[in-house]
This record gives sequence, structure tokens and C-alpha cells, in this order.
Amino acid sequence: MPRFAYTARDRAGQPVSATLEAPSRKDALRVIASRGHQVLRVSEESAGGKAGPAASRPLFLRSTTKPGRNLRLPFLQALHDLTTSGLSAGEAVRLLAQRIKDPALRGLCGNIWEHISEGAPLSRAMAANPEVFDDATLNLIAAGEVTGSLNDTLARLIAHLIEQKEVRRQIISALAYPVFMMTVAGGVILFFLFFLLPRMQSLFTSLGGELPTSTRLLIALSQFTIDYGLFIAVAAGFGLAAFWRWRQSEAGRNVTDAAMLRLPLVAPFATAQTVLAFSQTLSVLLANGITTAEALRMTERQIHNRVHRAAFDRATDRVLEGETLSIALARTGCFPDLVLDQLSVGENTGNIVPALRKIATSYQQKLSQQLAIFTRVIASGVLLSVFIFIGFLAYAIVDAVFELSSSFNL
Repeated sequence: MPRFAYTARDRAGQPVSATLEAPSRKDALRVIASRGHQVLRVSEESAGGKAGPAASRPLFLRSTTKPGRNLRLPFLQALHDLTTSGLSAGEAVRLLAQRIKDPALRGLCGNIWEHISEGAPLSRAMAANPEVFDDATLNLIAAGEVTGSLNDTLARLIAHLIEQKEVRRQIISALAYPVFMMTVAGGVILFFLFFLLPRMQSLFTSLGGELPTSTRLLIALSQFTIDYGLFIAVAAGFGLAAFWRWRQSEAGRNVTDAAMLRLPLVAPFATAQTVLAFSQTLSVLLANGITTAEALRMTERQIHNRVHRAAFDRATDRVLEGETLSIALARTGCFPDLVLDQLSVGENTGNIVPALRKIATSYQQKLSQQLAIFTRVIASGVLLSVFIFIGFLAYAIVDAVFELSSSFNL
């Protein structure tokens, strides 16, 4: 009987290398999978005990482009389009690996098809690409395979990912205008300080006379910027880089996330983000047959604010001990009363998933409104600052002209 050498990962994610006897390569893969291992490579040993060159074949098809999380939604959409046309999941992946034009996506489909062709189910084949598919996606696909509702699961998952993508697009779009305004305003101010004011100063000096206080203040600001502006910019750059590096640490993330919840405009936005992520993710997981315990743990990882995540973790422990979700979340103090009331009604009527979907729809609209308000406030603040500076500049120049004119008259 042929002997196969294999490399895999166990349930804890640790690498495992061993050999086994099996009638064929496909049977060997089934035995390895029955042990709970995620296969990475299988090769048939020759009579001398070494893997034969023809039989040694990696399960991964290499791509010149490194796959990333951005491939998840396009792959699921393409897969859903083919499976709803009547193809099986395996045939759909095989066709995508041959026909799709994007090299990164084609490489991903090739990797997945390589595993499926060896007998692995779709969810396990996708699990070989953890940089693309997270645990929540894999568990949903596995649940869809077990219940025979893969198409419905894919449709719900795609809708969920599109909603998340839309929220990110709204955030980026909302921040783009204030950033543009701040850039333009900074450019205008620097133009006045570096180019206009030095020439005005030369003119005023040539005319002689005593300059008013406002003009002297403006000229001093311009001179200070010219002399020390570069050093201040470099120091500010290093300071921002150090702050960002510290924020990436666990302690820095906890401190900054807690500080965000105390800011007037940012706190409601952070809370709305948490409620939206919680309601969207939990509704999709529960609707696709994921157990409550697993769904809550997966939902916890989708909450970005560390303070809210820690509070949700404590609430999850209480739910697993027998407490209702609405009461457990109420103890955290992080969720609005209206959300808790809707959850309570959903639990009492047995319609928790529709209640979560209703909350998600409501908070997606609320988040859009908050982004619009945030954008207007930032843009208005930037414009007001620019107008104040330009007004002060105009006043200082006009005041200097009048002061010098009066000195000539005397």
C-alpha cells in the first residue's frame, strides 16, 4: 500500500509532519482531515522512503500578487453568481480558476480548487487562505454546507460585506472634504507667511515709520515660521509617528479608545459604529445557524473600540451563564436604551434576528447622519479659522498703511 508524507496544522494551529498508509492520495487526504488537521502538503513516498518528485506536489498555486482581505468580497460574489446558475461549489471554483482575469483572484481560486480537487469541502479549502477569509466567513460557509443552504448563506454574507464596505466608503468620503479644506487652508496660510508678508515687511521698512502692534505681531509670526517652521514640522512628524506607533500597542489602543468615548462629537460616532458592527454581524451569524456562543465570540472580534469590546466580552460571559443578551448588554453601559429595548422585545417574541436587522438598518442611517454633521462641523471650523486669519491679515496691512500715511502727513 502506498505511503504518504504530509505537512499540516492541528486544531491549535501548530505544524504537524507525519506519514501514513492509504490506497490513494484522496484517501490519505480524508484520513488527515478526519484527524482534524488542515492539510498543507501531501506527497507519496517512493520505495526508498523519500517523496517521489512526480508525486510531491504543493496544494497551493502560487500567484505573483499576494492575496489580501480585499479579495474576499469579489470571490464570494463570483462564486454566488455561478452557484445560483446551477453549478456546484467545486465546479464554480474550478471555472473561476480558469476563466477569471484578475491575477490575484485567479491565484486565490486556484488555491481553493487545489484543495477541493483533493476532496476537501469548500470551507476547509477556503481556510487555507487565512489572509483572505476570517473565522466568521469560514464558519458561515461551513454552516451553509452542512444545512444545504450555501446559496442563501452566500447571499446574506455578500449583503453583509457590502454593507460594511459602504460604511467604510462613507467614512472615507466624509473625511475627504475636511482633509481637503485643511490642506488648502494650510497652503493659503503658508503662502501668506512665507511669500507675501516678507515682501510687505520690506515695503514697510523702506517707507520708515512706526508700525502698529497688529502688523508687528504678524511680521514676527512670519519670521518665526521662516526661521523655525521646518524644525517644528519635523518634530511634529516624529511626534505623530511616535503617537501612532504607541496607539498600535495594546496599552495605547486602550487609552486612546477610552479617550475617544469622552469627546463630544466622536463619542456618539464610536457608539454608533459599535452598535452597527454588533447588530450586522450577530444577525448574519445567527440567521445562518451559528450557535449563540460562537456567534457572540465572533461578533466580539468585529467591535473595533477596545473599551466596548471588553464590555461586550463580559456581557458574552453573562449570556453563556444564562442571562439574556439585553440584560447583559445593559450592564455594560455602552449600548443605548432604545437598542436594549428592541433586543428585549426580540428575545421575548423569539424574533431576535429581525430585531438585530432593524437595529442595523436604523444605525446605518444614523451613522450616515453623524458623518454628515461631523463633516460640516470640521469644514466650518476650518473655514472660520481661515477667514479669521485672512481678516486679521487684512486688518494688519490696512492698519499699517494708514499708520504710515498719517506719519507722512505730519
